[in-house]
Amino acid sequence: MSPLLLPKFSTPSSSFNFVPPPPPVTIRPPALRCCHSPPSISTPEATLTNILNSGVIACLRAQSPDVALEAARAAITAGISVLEIVVSTPGVFEVLHQLVQEFPTTTLGVGTVLNTKDAENAKNAGAKFIMSPAIVKGILDQDSDDLLYIPGVMTPTEVYPVSAIGGVQYIATLKKPFPHIPMVASQGITTDSVGAYIDGGASAVVLSDAIFDKKAISQRNFTAIYRLAQLAALQGDAAVKRKEKIYPG
Repeated sequence: MSPLLLPKFSTPSSSFNFVPPPPPVTIRPPALRCCHSPPSISTPEATLTNILNSGVIACLRAQSPDVALEAARAAITAGISVLEIVVSTPGVFEVLHQLVQEFPTTTLGVGTVLNTKDAENAKNAGAKFIMSPAIVKGILDQDSDDLLYIPGVMTPTEVYPVSAIGGVQYIATLKKPFPHIPMVASQGITTDSVGAYIDGGASAVVLSDAIFDKKAISQRNFTAIYRLAQLAALQGDAAVKRKEKIYPG
């Protein structure tokens, strides 16, 4: 595997040779819509395909809307194509709506959704998927023909918290009786283990602190976030391509 070519940086104020994200803009709440109106032409199948092709779901949690926006912009500009914002982030739905306008081809979603109201708000803001650390029956019962729902807690659908229950070996063991079920491994995964998880059977992994490093977030060091996101995107892409060669079709 060829070495990863990353821009050089030394301090939080240093810069890369890349086109920076657009400057901050005022975010506005999404217009209210009927809950049955699709936010985009995306279907759950298309969204799932995008996730499988990426191999990495970037998971962002921030303490303010402006930091969330800038961190998301840095990650997407660096090559992240699938990103979720944790629902506890202040202004999460307004931030999501803004990002949908700026990056219409990026697969954007909301994470840690635990009730139907948040699921509906995510859908109305333009989310293409939502994730939960548990199975929420009310969300399953909602009309969500245009929204992919990924529930979890130690299930074959989303394996969470995977690092605490066996890691890669647990994924490999689950895939034996459930080879037909796409598995998203979440929690405690590092960038250098992305390939191992995907090789072991995971369809994708969720990376949170590995991309949105807590110190970088607190210092508003979006250059560092760009670098971490670029590395994660490259690792995910390489793992997916390697898997396609082993299991074509």
